Amino acid sequence: MLAFDVGGTDMKAGIVLATGRIIGLRRMATPRDPVDTGGALIKKITEVASEYRDRYPGHPVRAAGLIVPGLVDEATGTGILSANLGWKDFPFGERAQVALGLPVAFGHDVGSAGEAEFRFGAARGASNAVVLVIGTGIAGAVFVDDRRLTGGGYAGELGHAPVPDPDRPGSTTILEAVGSAGAIASRYCAATGASVGGARQVLDLAEAGDPEASRVWNEAVDALAFSIVQCVSILGTETVVMGGGLSQAGEALLAPLRTRVEDLLSIHRRPRIVPATLGQDAGLIGSALKARELLSSIESNIEAP
Repeated sequence: MLAFDVGGTDMKAGIVLATGRIIGLRRMATPRDPVDTGGALIKKITEVASEYRDRYPGHPVRAAGLIVPGLVDEATGTGILSANLGWKDFPFGERAQVALGLPVAFGHDVGSAGEAEFRFGAARGASNAVVLVIGTGIAGAVFVDDRRLTGGGYAGELGHAPVPDPDRPGSTTILEAVGSAGAIASRYCAATGASVGGARQVLDLAEAGDPEASRVWNEAVDALAFSIVQCVSILGTETVVMGGGLSQAGEALLAPLRTRVEDLLSIHRRPRIVPATLGQDAGLIGSALKARELLSSIESNIEAP
């Protein structure tokens, strides 16, 4: 399957085999256009698809997967909104299918990466899971009783879930304003006036005894734990997969997060909190999964009497 994983800064493409092996993996800048970024993206994937057909004649492509960030309606193939990339109500599914001359499965980037982790990665075997991707912002994929919740494109926006605001007691803010890698760095800089290269440096400072770094890091853990506990309480989440750049902190993040979640829960099932295992290829694998499912559905309908 030909798969595209579009991000806010760059995009990946490749031919993904049934085994999960990726042939011809490419990374390139996400095209931007002040008037029509959606159209520029369709043009780019058409060019890349043509190159793959020429370079890999032994791997004929029968369907394609295209996943993008922002709010999406997978059922209609519509990019509802991407504030960063500038499209609104763009018909990606229809436009891509016409341009490529192939069936095209369209979806959300984090949702599709979550599908890959749910089926083949760290959440494999769980029926109820949340995959959190934590970087500059936070997004998630939510699975209940073996199905991903889409909510018409609005489910999984955990980065915008309300959490207690550590800077204004009694008020709330959103999770990614406290618990994201970007927030950890920016909040430390705001508190100290110092400049840091990112959340990893804040963690290093915390481990070296810097009180402000420790405070900012612990408040991020508290905010993440608060949202995880909401998922456990409302959805019965049994596995939480931590992905994205912040997850590279490993047990320095996961150990205190597990402890804080344990402290906040009462009668609830205790979730496994584990790191993602598929890394940066999860989105591309998830994109190919959607394409494979679409093709299977088409073929089943053709074969049905």
